[in-house]
Amino acid sequence: MTEIRWHSRAGQGAVTGAKSLGDIVATTGKEVQAFALYGSAKRGAALRAYNRIDDKPIINHAKFMRPDYVLVIDPALAYTDDITLNDKESTKYIVTTHLSKEELIAGIPALQGKEDRVYVVDCVQISLDEIGRSIPNAPMLGAFVKISGMFELDYFLENMKRVLKKFPQKIIDGNMRAITRAYNEVK
Repeated sequence: MTEIRWHSRAGQGAVTGAKSLGDIVATTGKEVQAFALYGSAKRGAALRAYNRIDDKPIINHAKFMRPDYVLVIDPALAYTDDITLNDKESTKYIVTTHLSKEELIAGIPALQGKEDRVYVVDCVQISLDEIGRSIPNAPMLGAFVKISGMFELDYFLENMKRVLKKFPQKIIDGNMRAITRAYNEVK
């Protein structure tokens, strides 16, 4: 089973990102869960969203997980949330930040010794540039597609267009550019 934990703030699109990922995973015939846990539903409040992906039915509905991937959408949460909680020796971290990987790890002692499993990309700046708003979930999905190798980029983009079909074409196009750019820029 693949488990993914998202760290975000309300309004940054982590819940939508988890659900979109779940929708696309479902097209592959795999079983999937997408859910979120958060206290205050106020914009800006910290929250966590989750995905589980498996080839067989998923009967675990608990929030506890040992994530294979930790996706940190809000840069500040990398410092204030325990992003390494219940991690494994193989957990990969994708963090949105304008810092280099070395600068990020220097500021977060819990990531030290995990350098080969930490990836950085500035999802906030990419979303501002490509979508016109700070909604960094789409670029984070692009980075996840690259790091996980779970999908070919073209397959993911085609399915993401379907997920976003209710939005104006301008928004869809911006999201496609943001996903592609983060896919190419994640380090």
